[in-house]
Amino acid sequence: MNQSASNNYHDLALLLLRIGVGVIFMLAGWGKLTGIEGPQTMFADLGIPVSGLMAWVVAIIEFFGGLMVLTGTYIRIPTPFLAFIMLIAILTVSMPQGFGAMRLDLLLLLTALALLMLGSGKYSVDQMLNKRPSPNR
Repeated sequence: MNQSASNNYHDLALLLLRIGVGVIFMLAGWGKLTGIEGPQTMFADLGIPVSGLMAWVVAIIEFFGGLMVLTGTYIRIPTPFLAFIMLIAILTVSMPQGFGAMRLDLLLLLTALALLMLGSGKYSVDQMLNKRPSPNR
């Protein structure tokens, strides 16, 4: 495989990762935003301080962070927050239930960290914003 094809696959792979991670986080956030009482109760049961406020914070970060990841818009801003949310979810909810329960959370944690390191890729709003017209035109 030549270098050009490899670069195209790299950017396509980033797009596919962003679509998967972004959609999952957006749907999770939307579910929380439209039924916030459930997350508030769960957070209180887990002993999370200011559970009512934290449920809103998590819901907003998941929804809008997922949207930013999906579109590739400044993804280095939401990805550490999304990774932190997944780490807390693993430690408080899924780890006590065993590996089967934490598989998706672990995958989302690692993918958010990978996207933090790799960036948005070629097929993203970030790339469109960074394209500047040539000064020779």
